[in-house]
Amino acid sequence: MKKIRVAIIALMALCMQGMGQSQHTFALGDSAFLLDGHPFQMISGEIHYPRVPREAWRARIQMAKAMGLNTIGTYVFWNVHEPEKGHYEFSGNNDIAEFVKIAKEEGMYVVLRPSPYVCAEWEFGGYPYWLQNEKALVVRSKDPHYLEAYRNYIHAVGKQLAPLQVNHGGNILMVQIENEYGSYSDDKEYLDINRKMFIDAGFDGLLFTCDPEAAIKNGHLPGLLPAINGQDNPVKVKQLIRENHGGKGPFYIAEWYPAWFDWWGTKHHTVPYQQYLGRLDSVLSAGISINMYMFHGGTTRGFMNGANGNDKDPYEPQTSSYDYDAPLDEAGNATEKFMQFRAVIAKHLQPGQTLPEVPARRGVITIPDIQLSRAAGIFSLLPAAVKHDTPLTFEDLKQAYGFVLYRTTVDGGKSGMLKIDVLRDYGIVFVNGKRVGTLDRRLKQDSMQLNLPKGKVRLEILVENLGRINFGPYLLQNKKGITERVVFGGKELKGWEMYSLPFSAVPAVKAGKAGVNEPVLREGGFRLEKVGDTYLDMSKWGKGVVWVNGHNLGRYWEVGPQQTVFVPAEWLKQGENSIAVLELVKPEVQVVRGIDHAILDEVK
Repeated sequence: MKKIRVAIIALMALCMQGMGQSQHTFALGDSAFLLDGHPFQMISGEIHYPRVPREAWRARIQMAKAMGLNTIGTYVFWNVHEPEKGHYEFSGNNDIAEFVKIAKEEGMYVVLRPSPYVCAEWEFGGYPYWLQNEKALVVRSKDPHYLEAYRNYIHAVGKQLAPLQVNHGGNILMVQIENEYGSYSDDKEYLDINRKMFIDAGFDGLLFTCDPEAAIKNGHLPGLLPAINGQDNPVKVKQLIRENHGGKGPFYIAEWYPAWFDWWGTKHHTVPYQQYLGRLDSVLSAGISINMYMFHGGTTRGFMNGANGNDKDPYEPQTSSYDYDAPLDEAGNATEKFMQFRAVIAKHLQPGQTLPEVPARRGVITIPDIQLSRAAGIFSLLPAAVKHDTPLTFEDLKQAYGFVLYRTTVDGGKSGMLKIDVLRDYGIVFVNGKRVGTLDRRLKQDSMQLNLPKGKVRLEILVENLGRINFGPYLLQNKKGITERVVFGGKELKGWEMYSLPFSAVPAVKAGKAGVNEPVLREGGFRLEKVGDTYLDMSKWGKGVVWVNGHNLGRYWEVGPQQTVFVPAEWLKQGENSIAVLELVKPEVQVVRGIDHAILDEVK
């Protein structure tokens, strides 16, 4: 009898496995998407796996399902998966295949956007920094150097994700080629090369393009579905897609914006939910499929935020918080916008269909004030120098992110104007180890008056990469550091030493003394009896980066609007926890204050 029960259980397991792996069809009807031949309306929301701790992926997807979504949209980020040429990363928080599989386990479909350009308020629009070191490479073009690098990358992505397409038994319904290309150019031959590369990489299901209204003619490739971004008038959406798709649908809004992102030094962007309810209702009533950008923004951790602007227009580096005023807030909790959207979606459920209960709010704790007693000045953390007659860029130094210290010696006893051509992006100037001023690309500050003491003077400039531009025609003007030359008193300074400080991992702090106004790395610890989501209030600090238990949680900056750093429960532990803070402009501050909520709307 026991053997029979075991055999039955094994047979049931095989049947369930077969059901899970069964192939499906997803096709274009004249007015609707067809899943296994039946009309299917995607109600989708964007979640970016690198902006959410891997341990929280399932919880975020469950929240999407509870709001009434049936699909998750996500970009795939080239610079996350190929940080250095030929070196691929698909593990840990970069395990995109696992993210897709978890969505399937939760009964959710996926729309995949490997692009490879993503924009997304992400560093360099998703491109890896090293592309700028490839000779004469031009992104988003038919340049053979670019196409070779692109082909290698998309094939690596295909190995991970092509087997997870719905026509192979997975849950990926559609795959997007390029991304809002019509806002950049209009080369249809280039777009067709994209299409062929995706197919060669194994993406043999449904492919599509997406563009805003003004660019859809430039960015759409005949034969593929043209999706629309930023337009939600049902009549207009259908008209635009029909005009570019042989008079037919189906109709898909690939990016529907329920709010917006933030950048340093400007107000926090919020849009009341009341402005969206009627629009969401009308789109769903018209049978149009939709992807909310963002359903859940999360946090752009590490140094991965992008920026808008160029050397003429204002440079606008984005904040680490990617809360976006989205339906699901930075910590993964339902907002009032979530509940109101849920009520609208509930009106459009199929007969007999009900929504899952909304999961309870995540637990939150407040960490007592933390004293950071151990400290080391940044000059004590320097590696070996790279010497060159003129300043080298981050790219010259094969450094992606973080900081570079530039050092030279000048004859003192004189005054003059120090000018940096071209500073990218934020510089702290030191004379004989003492800070004498800061320069900020956002404010178009690239020069300052210096009064040098007599004798040989050590001049140092600590430069921070605040994020490469992620949008527009300036993608190839993205080198970081001192990108041209330094002039003092009308004379170009030569004989430089460069010290790379990428802070890809937080260095150990050895007991030491910081100089006057020297940037400092502070370290401490705190003990927890229980874990929960929490925040660090950095409003009394100046500018820098925070690590907790080795995780780079992102930047803080007193200019706001973001004044807190979010600490997810998944990266805390009962017992002892470690914290490190790199503070650039207020080295005297030693206490980190815990708080139980985000502060995202204070500009100083």
